[in-house]
Amino acid sequence: MNRDRYDLPLTTASESAAAFYREGVDCMLSAWYGADDAFDNAIKEDPGFALPYIARARIHQMNMEGSEARALAMLARQLAAPASRRERQHVEIMAATIEGKPKVALAGAEQHLDEFPRDALVLSLLLGAFGLYAFSGRADHDAARLAICERNARQYGEDWWFLTYWGWSQTEAGNAGTGRTLTERAMALRAANANAAHSLAHALFEQGDMAAGRAFLSGWLPAHQGSSFLHGHLCWHVALSALEDGDVDGALEVYEQQIKPAGRRYPPLNIFTDTASLLWRLALAGKAGLEPYWREVAAYGDLCFPRAGAHFADVHYALVAAATGDKILETRLAELEALETDGRLAPGPSVIGLCRGIRAFAEGDNDSAIRILEPLMPEVVRIGGSHAQRELWEDTLIVACLRGGYVDKAARIIAARLDRRPSARDEAWSRQARRGSEKRF
Repeated sequence: MNRDRYDLPLTTASESAAAFYREGVDCMLSAWYGADDAFDNAIKEDPGFALPYIARARIHQMNMEGSEARALAMLARQLAAPASRRERQHVEIMAATIEGKPKVALAGAEQHLDEFPRDALVLSLLLGAFGLYAFSGRADHDAARLAICERNARQYGEDWWFLTYWGWSQTEAGNAGTGRTLTERAMALRAANANAAHSLAHALFEQGDMAAGRAFLSGWLPAHQGSSFLHGHLCWHVALSALEDGDVDGALEVYEQQIKPAGRRYPPLNIFTDTASLLWRLALAGKAGLEPYWREVAAYGDLCFPRAGAHFADVHYALVAAATGDKILETRLAELEALETDGRLAPGPSVIGLCRGIRAFAEGDNDSAIRILEPLMPEVVRIGGSHAQRELWEDTLIVACLRGGYVDKAARIIAARLDRRPSARDEAWSRQARRGSEKRF
């Protein structure tokens, strides 16, 4: 019987179909281009083999090709009927994710992994910055991700994919040293692994070693340019390191060359959130003349995220609308309130509050921004993504405090951050707070 790379049986008699399927899974697990072609080839070799259909549907979903994703998921269900119970459950869990049933998918995945812990694609659904745990709205999603990795570590050993996400989970749970070590082991096993490059970039960020992060990515990216779904997001990390050095123009240059929406072939959620958040950070750093960039991102957001529902996109939509002064933010807030009333806004009302706080800040109402954002800081984790992505809202609170004259409050926030990791940017804000405090006496 044919098997996948994790030695799980595959219901196909075609060795070539199984080989193409294994190739596609490896591409998915390493965030690498070529998975779609590999799964298409597997389907050609064995049109009755269910698993490449549901994997291909998942790629369509990540690219926001909803109708194609749902059609293939439905077909995969039909084809999986005579397959093994493991494969039928695999298809159902993936299909629930594709069909917008995250609670069903999450519960199904946890139960499934108790019996089939080496079903890596199912485990992968839980783990990423945009995974089922991260977007569950839970405040403990970082701990949940680490716990399931720890529980299954002995099942995978020195597997490059598992080490990647075990490392990532350690880093996001506050154990950046352990996360870095695990991720470096993964990179040594497979360098063509954008997920590992991403995980290592985050570990270095959390250790405050931005110079090492920039050096690593500057060496890794040219050899893999155009091969990784995460290429644009990894360039976003390069831009963050430039901002850390105070090189605002350098960060904007990275944005123009590698990140802005035009012509990018990365998943839309990555494109939209990376562009909006980097422009906001540039504005916080004092960069003027960003209006044309904001207009371009606004058009992209209206095209790809025209209505509320994907809450991580929604909080970034608020950044764009606030920066452009677009009154459409009121419509987005009303949609979010309706979702909250219906119990369909996973992070709860904190999302709405974050959007309102951002609007107040953009309008120059620092007092209101502080009043709204400060009590929400413990709740920001509920929106998902990574710590590096979520830090933007605390950055905004710090700048609101500095601009509004609440320098002691700003100093306390900055000091807590510096206790966690060194940061040249935070040191600069700390000096600004001290100068502001001295002026009062």
